Amino acid sequence: MGDEDVIRRRLLIDGDGTGDDRRLNVLLKTLIKWCNSTDEKLEDSKSTHDRMLAQLAQCEFAVTKSQLGAGMMAAELKSYESLSKILENGIEVAKNNIEKSKADLAQAKTVRKNRIEYDVLAKVISEQPDRKETLERLATLKKELSSLEASKQQLESRLALRKKQFHVLVTSIHQLQAILDDSDETDSISDDVDMKDEEEKTPPESRRSGVQTPETRRSTGSMTTNNYH
Repeated sequence: MGDEDVIRRRLLIDGDGTGDDRRLNVLLKTLIKWCNSTDEKLEDSKSTHDRMLAQLAQCEFAVTKSQLGAGMMAAELKSYESLSKILENGIEVAKNNIEKSKADLAQAKTVRKNRIEYDVLAKVISEQPDRKETLERLATLKKELSSLEASKQQLESRLALRKKQFHVLVTSIHQLQAILDDSDETDSISDDVDMKDEEEKTPPESRRSGVQTPETRRSTGSMTTNNYH
């Protein structure tokens, strides 16, 4: 159903309308009828006039009421606008306060963390000896280290000397062993030469019979002595 159909149906049901519209329409019809009536009695005309004045007063009252309502609504609208601005300002202030509180909270957390770290460091530092004792102990350790280094150098020099002496001793032993080996070889060669000379000097009969001559006995005794040594 369209708007025109609704208006037409409303006019058919109530031709004068409703509310203030109906009151104005009735007043207008009454005024036109009162103006066009010529044979109406004075009492009826006065009654109609009074009724029109009452209707006009009602219309004026409705207009005044509407104006007052409009003014009140305008005032309320302004009040709501000012209240909205106040609320917006309050929201902005609250947001700023929240941001500031967040920054303060982060700073407080940082300060608390730093305080905890400082307390831990202070506890560790308090458990350590003071600077004077540390320096004294460091000086003592340096002296001990210097003494140990000097002892190490002495031991290394002694070890080097012992190595040299041992090397000389081993070399001497090898040289002496070589001399002894050469002496044994020389004695063995000399004994072989003596035996050959004795055999050449011994007659064939003595060698066959096994009789030893004095030279053979001396040679045999010499060989026995050399073998014993």
